[in-house]
Amino acid sequence: MRTHLLAAGHACLDFYQGVVPVLIPFLVAERHYGYVAVSGFVLAATVLSSVAQPVFGLLTDRWRLRWLVPAGTVAAGVGVALVGAGNSYPWTLGAIALAGLGVAAYHPEAARLARAVTAGDHRGMSWFSLGGNVGFALAPVVAAPVLATGGLSAAPLLAVPAVLGTLLTLPLLRRGPAAARPVTERRGTDDWRGFRRLTLVIVLRSIGYVGLSTFVGLFAQQRLGAGSTAGSVAVFVLFAGGAAGTVLGGRLAERWGRIRVTRAAYAVATAAVAGVVLVPGPALYVFVAVAAVALYVPFSLHITLGQDYLPHRTGVAGGVTLGLAVSVGGVATPVLGAVASATSLHLAVALLVLPTAGAWLVARLLAEPVASGPARPVTRSGAS
Repeated sequence: MRTHLLAAGHACLDFYQGVVPVLIPFLVAERHYGYVAVSGFVLAATVLSSVAQPVFGLLTDRWRLRWLVPAGTVAAGVGVALVGAGNSYPWTLGAIALAGLGVAAYHPEAARLARAVTAGDHRGMSWFSLGGNVGFALAPVVAAPVLATGGLSAAPLLAVPAVLGTLLTLPLLRRGPAAARPVTERRGTDDWRGFRRLTLVIVLRSIGYVGLSTFVGLFAQQRLGAGSTAGSVAVFVLFAGGAAGTVLGGRLAERWGRIRVTRAAYAVATAAVAGVVLVPGPALYVFVAVAAVALYVPFSLHITLGQDYLPHRTGVAGGVTLGLAVSVGGVATPVLGAVASATSLHLAVALLVLPTAGAWLVARLLAEPVASGPARPVTRSGAS
């Protein structure tokens, strides 16, 4: 039950990561911002948030800051709500930045709380990860109708998920083993070499997945010679496959181990992305689905591996695996767009085979983290 509550809270929080792209067209239409101006909003929401997450991770490694979980959720909701309360560019930029900082504040401590609530169980962590993916995917479904009906003045209504997420999460902070027991850290040395390799795997995976999610709709339209419906189906298949892969990853890891499953997933992903490029006709959808599942199978495993590589820096591990490394893929997307403009969309999508293959190669260098002893209590100052 606690795992499901935490997953639902994670969904409510990551809803705000998916809201900003929905806001952009309305900001352009109502306030007449140009492309450079709206790129500042995206920068504030993503890059600022991602860079701040490891910083919050450092803080949570030093002090117990469980209150950041509800506070981050509230800040994200308030930030989006404030977009509708003022119409100047600095005000809007500051509001979106507040939402991004709320997202950044939430993730490192939430990942630590998920580890405590699930007792490190791979399946439990996969449910926590799935919650975030579902929240992100639901953002356009929920926010677009609200904004289409009431415009940006209706943005305060989008704070409702933050209220719900806070109410769902607060009981986890007051009771249960995660709240009643002292913080524990695994004995042993932080394996920074292993963590750096894992970070590179996540970065390469992010480039592949973000690139695929950006261009697969247009690619399906061109490849199948169909209209926008073909592209929408491809995007839906990609998101649905990702959700399935997130849950599947924890189950597979329980049977075959994290490292073995991670390596196999990236090998399958490489072949599947190649299939998206090479296989003609509606079979394209099959390879999109396989690629999505394979790219998301290791998603929750990255989190637990990062925390086990850095047993004394689990906040930093959560901030990097859930934040900084994941969003780096967005930086490569404009490069792929430039390639598509200069040559063809087919070539740009074909290039996505390279980062997925790179993730598989680097994953072959990963080793299962080894603990030198049982967990031991660690006293940290600060409020729980």
